[in-house]
Amino acid sequence: MFIYLSKKIAIPNNTNLRCLSWNHEQGYIACGGEDGLLKVLKLDIQSDNKVKGLAAPSNLSMNQTLEGHGGSVEVVVWNMEHMKLTSSDQFGLIIVWTLYKGQWYEEMVNNRNKSVVKDMKWNFDGGKICIIYEDGAVIVGSVDGNRIWGKELKIQLSWVEVRIYNRINLGFFSVNGEIHIYDNNGNFTSKLVNYCCSDTSCVIAGLNWYNGSEGYIEQECHSLVACYDNGKMQLMKSETDENPIIIDTGLSISTVQWNHTGSVLAVGGLQQNQEKETNVVLFYTPFGDHLRTLRIPGKKLADLSWDGDGLRLSLAIDSYIYFANIRPDYKWGYCGNTVVYAFNKPDRQDSSVVFWETKNKECIVKYIKNLLGITAYGDYCLISTKAPDGSGQYVLILSNAIGTPLETKYIDIKPEYAAITDTHIIVASKEAFYSWQFKTPKKLTSLDLAGTSNKRKDNRERLYHIDDVPSGTGERQSDSKRAREKTKDPICCICASSELLIVGRESGTIHRYSLPHLALEMKNMLKCRPYRLSLNCNSTRLAFIDISGILSFFDLDIVSSDGEKGEQLSFERKDVWDMKWAEDRPDLFAMTEKTRMYIFRNMDPEEPITSSGYICKFNDLEVRSVLLDEVFKDPDNPTNNLILDIETRSLRDTRELLAQSEVGIGDSYQFIEENPHPRLWRLLAEYSLSNLDLKIAEKAFVRYLDYQGIQFVKSLHKLDSEKKKLAEISAYFKRFDEAESYYFDMDRRDLAIDMRVKLGDWFRVSQLLKTEGGGGDDNLVRQSHNAIGDYYADRHRWRDAIRQYVVGHNQNRLAECYYMLEDFEGLDNLMNSVPENHPLLAEIGNMFFTVGMCEPAVRSYMKCGKIKMAIDTCVNLNQWDQAVNLARANNMKEIDNLLAKYASHLLEKSKVLNAIELYRKASRHVQAAKLLYQLAKESAAVGNKPMRTKKLYTILCITVLQKLLELKFFSLFVDGDSMDGDTKTMDNAWRGAEAFHFYLLAQRQLYDGQFDAAMKTALHLRDFEDFIDSERVYSLLVLASISNKCYGIASKAFIKLESMESFTDSQRQSYEDLALDIFSRHPPKDIRNNKAECSHCETLIPDYLPVCPNCENNFPICIVTGRPVMSYHFWMCNVCKHKAFEQEIIRLQNCPLCHTPLYNKSQSNLNDSYY
Repeated sequence: MFIYLSKKIAIPNNTNLRCLSWNHEQGYIACGGEDGLLKVLKLDIQSDNKVKGLAAPSNLSMNQTLEGHGGSVEVVVWNMEHMKLTSSDQFGLIIVWTLYKGQWYEEMVNNRNKSVVKDMKWNFDGGKICIIYEDGAVIVGSVDGNRIWGKELKIQLSWVEVRIYNRINLGFFSVNGEIHIYDNNGNFTSKLVNYCCSDTSCVIAGLNWYNGSEGYIEQECHSLVACYDNGKMQLMKSETDENPIIIDTGLSISTVQWNHTGSVLAVGGLQQNQEKETNVVLFYTPFGDHLRTLRIPGKKLADLSWDGDGLRLSLAIDSYIYFANIRPDYKWGYCGNTVVYAFNKPDRQDSSVVFWETKNKECIVKYIKNLLGITAYGDYCLISTKAPDGSGQYVLILSNAIGTPLETKYIDIKPEYAAITDTHIIVASKEAFYSWQFKTPKKLTSLDLAGTSNKRKDNRERLYHIDDVPSGTGERQSDSKRAREKTKDPICCICASSELLIVGRESGTIHRYSLPHLALEMKNMLKCRPYRLSLNCNSTRLAFIDISGILSFFDLDIVSSDGEKGEQLSFERKDVWDMKWAEDRPDLFAMTEKTRMYIFRNMDPEEPITSSGYICKFNDLEVRSVLLDEVFKDPDNPTNNLILDIETRSLRDTRELLAQSEVGIGDSYQFIEENPHPRLWRLLAEYSLSNLDLKIAEKAFVRYLDYQGIQFVKSLHKLDSEKKKLAEISAYFKRFDEAESYYFDMDRRDLAIDMRVKLGDWFRVSQLLKTEGGGGDDNLVRQSHNAIGDYYADRHRWRDAIRQYVVGHNQNRLAECYYMLEDFEGLDNLMNSVPENHPLLAEIGNMFFTVGMCEPAVRSYMKCGKIKMAIDTCVNLNQWDQAVNLARANNMKEIDNLLAKYASHLLEKSKVLNAIELYRKASRHVQAAKLLYQLAKESAAVGNKPMRTKKLYTILCITVLQKLLELKFFSLFVDGDSMDGDTKTMDNAWRGAEAFHFYLLAQRQLYDGQFDAAMKTALHLRDFEDFIDSERVYSLLVLASISNKCYGIASKAFIKLESMESFTDSQRQSYEDLALDIFSRHPPKDIRNNKAECSHCETLIPDYLPVCPNCENNFPICIVTGRPVMSYHFWMCNVCKHKAFEQEIIRLQNCPLCHTPLYNKSQSNLNDSYY
């Protein structure tokens, strides 16, 4: 980040300013000051196609003085949603201003006449305003002037801040440093802890709370800042943050504010030096890291305010408004022809990384969590992230220009600085640096492709602490523990070339390492702390920008007077925020100074060019830059007019000479000889060829060292037609449209088509073939459509590809597109249209098989005669019934043996559930039932997974036993014992499901505080001691009854527990001691004795009894509540036949026991009868 002062506006009559506010959306600036001064200004930027952003000139389009205040205006705030301005003066007068026909007019006036307004804030939608007075009065009003509520806090207030959430919290701040938090209705909720002061003597000096409207740069980001008059401030994630960041700014703080994205915090105030006081603005990240310091002339900084883009800052000092331009450190890079940049969306926690291919005008978006940085070089892009698994590691992702990951590394140091060369990636933390010699597919050898390189420990990765002295001879590297050790002189920047790695430290020391061996060659001392380093193309000169924006150079080859290699040059440029060396000339570089770009040759500048673009690359006498400020205004839709290509003076002069008809081509040749560069010779060759001056063109190609060009000129001599020569020349210089027009003029459309075929421009080939007289045959038409389909398929535009493949009759690629689109209906239709025994049928069958679609896969295999593969598909997809039918229909007897063998294999591996599913799919219901019953019994015996046991019993009943009833199986053998019949088996299975259902229900009711319901359900569990361990049943009953204060029932349960024969003496004694402790304080009597009337004999009985003791009538148990159903109206499930109260079951969507859907009329039943 870099910041500099750009403009100053003087207030008339030297009136001192007291407050300042910038409207983020409409751009109006309101400033208030002494003697009732209130002005509204507006700066309009005059942008055109060439100059945009901060470089564009700005004019003061509004300068209106608002009259109405008699005293000094202390507070001004904007309501941006409703286009209103609210101001207040030292006498408590509040005026609301509104915009009408381009002018601001007074709309409402309010004066409480009791105290002074200290602060005001509008809420997030502009519907409410909170006004605080010095005497402790708080008023919340609506936008139309009505009071919503008021409160007298009886304390002196100084600041208010509104937290922008759906539920609004208001923080009121008193002069003694206490921070009070109130809710939406003015009710006190809590106090904000003051971590900056040990007592309450310090006073709040400023407060700001970022509302998160533009998202957060990272998760768990700090957004609340509270500043105190002792110069300290605390950064907090929320009002409840117990671990804030404490920073001592050293200022007498007067104002503080976040920018529009919450990524930069500006803190302004006076800094006391030995000689005088200075106005200073400090800039911090949300994590407390200091970014920059801006010093402003004047006596007192009264206020500051950001603009809506975070690119400008306005400062009210004395009787002036200063404007400062911000050059943010965007996360971006440039590789190939692709601009890579990252931004955050308010509705996403991850970062959106856009790969904007400027040549094809395409954008590819990747979503990266915990993004730390982006570095690009050549054809590669490095994305640094924090590992999402919480291991504390960091991830380096090397990708190409379209965002495809090529290689990934996990490292133990934080990659705060990064550099890339053709072969190496170097990242550094504050204490250590890591080197990784990456490999791309172009560099992989046959051994690497075979995977042998992963089996040996090579030296592609190296890690060194900055205080180590590596010699490059393969000595021991630093481990992760050593790499995290603190150093007195941290790393602050790095850069690298193919030969050198330069590491800069905060003291100004630079370390020079040779690559690829990483040997420390030299240490040099700079005269400042470097912020950014850059090496020229031959690694002889180092450019560095310090933290003050001063560009200097260090010659690495000069031997200084003291005998050391390397010396800092006297060249300096101020207010520099970007710089890039030329890739092909070591003496050329481009730099951006404020809003002017300079191109230097041998330290001599050319005339400046107005630009605020970030430099992408400098090559072939042309500087490419991108207007990132404009890109980030709409990051989802970048346009190519935001890419600027700026030519050097020599290239411009050469173009002008060649364009002047009065200047001969010989003079241009002489000029290029005096200013030689390959780009100029190429330009001369292009111009000579365009004018068919083949002799000069050949000379230019010789000087350009272009052997292909020389051969091309020789081939032109053999052509007899001038237009054909011009067409070939245009094609040579990639002006293919121009070459095509020449061919059309010659009436040689066939040559134009051949040219487009060679280029692979199949879209144009298709267009030419459709025109009248286009020529070509059916094969070429199909070839063009198939090639266009390949283009769409490579970009995953499958539907567009399908349309082309249909015309091109490419069934193989059609099948692939349908498969990728998951359009299995289209794939099925394609399969039906393919003739029998076609090789594609087997591939289509495999596609269906991979997604688990058995039936179409079998049809496809059967159509091509691969019966064995069809049966194997059924087996692999567990469609054993279909596999058996296929085997029987085709006389393949090995299916039964395969089924039995596979089931035995599953049982040996203890995969009983898989074996049950296998038998069920193969319609072997008896075997499935045996395994299910055995599995349920084992699960019940263990007892630690009651939910699983309940499900097993339910599946046994619904899925298997009902099928057995349908198939008239009347016996089931379990453990060798014969059951009495299918009805008994069904009843036993349902009893098991009931037992664990009520066991789970009782515990759920107990934890939910429904003690009476839990006790009644636990009482019912006594009927299921054959399924659930008795100790569990009566222990649960004791807990529920004691919680329900029914100590009589609890006493009986204790008696059961103490009389269990399976207990040891120590276990029995522990229960006796517990019972004695409980019943010594509570007599064994039931405090609650609720009764209900028996629906059969009308006798009053306890409401938990399932059987009437008078008439012995049995009551069904409600499966929703666990209570006996003593009513004629009840609901009964048509599947499991269990009952429930109507008013309870109506709230559910499924039967609580068997989970059958209730709203299917065929599956539910409401009964109105006696039992």
